[in-house]
Amino acid sequence: MTSFATGAEAHLPSLADIEAAAQVVYRDFAPTPQYRWDLLSERLGTECWLKHENHTPVGAFKIRGGLTYFDQLARRGALPREVISATRGNHGQSMGWAARRHGVACTIVVPLGNSVEKNAAMRALGVTLIEHGSDFQEAREHAMQIAAERGAHMVPSFHADLLRGVSTYWWEFLRAAPQLDVVYVPIGQGSGACSAIAAKRALGHGARVVGVVSSHATTYADSMAAGRVVEAPVTTQLADGMACRVADPEALAIIAPHIDHIVQVSDTEVAAAIRALYTDTHNVAEGAGAAALAAALQERSQLQGQVVGLALTGANVDAAVFSQVLCQAT
Repeated sequence: MTSFATGAEAHLPSLADIEAAAQVVYRDFAPTPQYRWDLLSERLGTECWLKHENHTPVGAFKIRGGLTYFDQLARRGALPREVISATRGNHGQSMGWAARRHGVACTIVVPLGNSVEKNAAMRALGVTLIEHGSDFQEAREHAMQIAAERGAHMVPSFHADLLRGVSTYWWEFLRAAPQLDVVYVPIGQGSGACSAIAAKRALGHGARVVGVVSSHATTYADSMAAGRVVEAPVTTQLADGMACRVADPEALAIIAPHIDHIVQVSDTEVAAAIRALYTDTHNVAEGAGAAALAAALQERSQLQGQVVGLALTGANVDAAVFSQVLCQAT
């Protein structure tokens, strides 16, 4: 696999960093559960564990990073009057939750046509929502412009202080299920995959980390193959949490040396995984939240005899979309 720029691993949190971050996270909610689901195990033909990040107060793992990002700002005495960021939804809820906790104004930019229910959830957290652009990248560029004009603090989608918090869910998972042989993690902007790598390294765990991208948003897969950031069009209609057009170079530099491989999953496969998760566990998964299962099912024949860990990273799917997916023929 092609090597990227060195030095990025220095931004990975240590075990002490992750343990300290967990104490910050647990001020707001307890560790999320992970269960060995028998029906999922039957479906995969091997032992399968599911980490339920859909059980956080915002229904997704991102809240962990928001809490530690703001905690680090506070520790440095650098809390701003306003933060601005861009999102397809879960990162924005994370920012809204943490900003409210610290009394900081929060403005979030989302692309036009974004999830109605994710937008509503952000507004309920006190976020000022701006809709702009045709995709996440255009929303991100607009957010950066607004931040510069206002002198506000721009929160990136990938940052070492976000990784501190996100790593806590993988730390929980790998400690609770030390027998895991392989774990699957969806890749949006890269914090989830990098955090799995950080927790694995911090704990000295032997599980292989497999990244999952949408086959309709392939910038990370294409960039890994090329050894440089390669922009790729986004056409996914279901996995908005993975709808990234331009990979983050720092995330790539961490992922490249440590990821086992990347699996691409189609919207059709993701929809089937959403249905499977509801059938087998009666948990709701958004598109990105079901991607790990979709990838494992694609590689089912290679997993026999291995203990598989899947991240259900979020449950924030609009009711109309979820209903349509459930009604589709299997």
